Amino acid sequence: MRLSVSATEYRDQIRNGTVTVEEFVSKTLEKIKKVDEQIHAFITVNDDAINQARNLDKKLKAKEKVGACLGMPISIKDNICTKGIKTTCASKLLQDFVAPYDATVISRLKAEDAIIIGKTNLDEFAMGLTTEFSCYGPTKNPWNIDYVPGGSSGGSAAAVSACESIVSLGSDTGGSVRNPASFCSVFGLKPTYGLVSRYGLVSYANSIEQIGPMARTVEDIAFLMNIIAGQDPNDNTTIDSGAVDYVDDLDVGISGKKIGVVSEMMGEGEQKEVTESTRNAISKLEELGADCEEISISEVLHSVAAYYTLTAAEASSNLARYDNIRYGYDFGVEGFEFNAYISRSRKNFGDEVIRRMLLGTYVLSSGYFGKYYMKAQQVRSLIKTQVERAFQKVDLLISPTVPSMPFKLGEKINDELALFRLDVNTVTANLANIPAISVPFEVKNGLPIGIQLFAGHLQEKLLFQAAHALSKLTKLPESPI
Repeated sequence: MRLSVSATEYRDQIRNGTVTVEEFVSKTLEKIKKVDEQIHAFITVNDDAINQARNLDKKLKAKEKVGACLGMPISIKDNICTKGIKTTCASKLLQDFVAPYDATVISRLKAEDAIIIGKTNLDEFAMGLTTEFSCYGPTKNPWNIDYVPGGSSGGSAAAVSACESIVSLGSDTGGSVRNPASFCSVFGLKPTYGLVSRYGLVSYANSIEQIGPMARTVEDIAFLMNIIAGQDPNDNTTIDSGAVDYVDDLDVGISGKKIGVVSEMMGEGEQKEVTESTRNAISKLEELGADCEEISISEVLHSVAAYYTLTAAEASSNLARYDNIRYGYDFGVEGFEFNAYISRSRKNFGDEVIRRMLLGTYVLSSGYFGKYYMKAQQVRSLIKTQVERAFQKVDLLISPTVPSMPFKLGEKINDELALFRLDVNTVTANLANIPAISVPFEVKNGLPIGIQLFAGHLQEKLLFQAAHALSKLTKLPESPI
């Protein structure tokens, strides 16, 4: 039995009786037990998964109606609420927190009979780019366990890459789905803002973040989007995108499409292997009939500074709720007055979270609000305007997903600026509220390189068609783990 099957292949096997849900889920749990000591993709594994699989097999045998997922094992980033399974955000402050409800995306997956196989590791409260900032320890890259898997959704990317789940859900605030997708050689989508409900996602930066799927094929990304996309009365930021079948017409190709090569996202500061791969991808797209031309989005040069100013400000507000009174870890109140207790309990935030909270409080403070926060909002507005103008000229944009290949664990953990620069190509999609996808393209020296494609507002279908066309021209090995 192959665990590297796509969602489509899995569903065909279940329907044909080639394999039972229990057999596949059992094999998946065996794989997790076998390899997760090495890569540490999971924080929590679902103890009830086998029972859920058996119940679905009974329904299938009795020819009762079963949802589209047919018991598919799906992993979930541990900042998305799951009823009955811990949601820790990889933080000591939430180490025993079990949400009393499911996030909307989880409810929709369960309604289609998905099995949540477990919760995956992340940078604490999704603040990081390498999945090294977790109170449970780092996740390691399945392609080489001495290297980082990217972040903050590194656990989800590693789980999919190592075949510990068929697909996964992560969250993307500035590249946290696409960055690890690139580093682990899987597909990762940041949807249009508002297309997927954020209800039940533990907030980091509300105006920017989105839940997004990760998978080994574009078709699996599209399949998941058919389930999780759509308006939600619990999230007023969600939008009505109409009835769209994202799986339909994936094969139409991109002949005649115009693709803009963003000059500010190419060349300077990039590893030469990444630049070469991107040039190769552009050549492949031209072979498919696309017209690629260089295009400028000048405000990209200020995007990282604007992004970290805005997200730190929102994070400082969102994380103020963690006072260890309503929920938290075991820490007695004796000997403390109210404010001292809260102050002491918050010392259990990790260093990266504290850094961002302090930065956010500073840029919102009197005398600095206009100097930093409002200027960042102005840059965000300019980026949106320039991106909209770009899409009046072209259908898609292309860039490397990350300007570097995966690097060794610990190599950049103390170099904040080097880590922030990893976001230079990804944050634009979040600031402009448009969709973007990382496509696994090459493996060099045993390490993956991903290519990023952007599309206009709510143009996920076009994005999938382009990603699918590009992926058909590449034949990549599976991760060695």
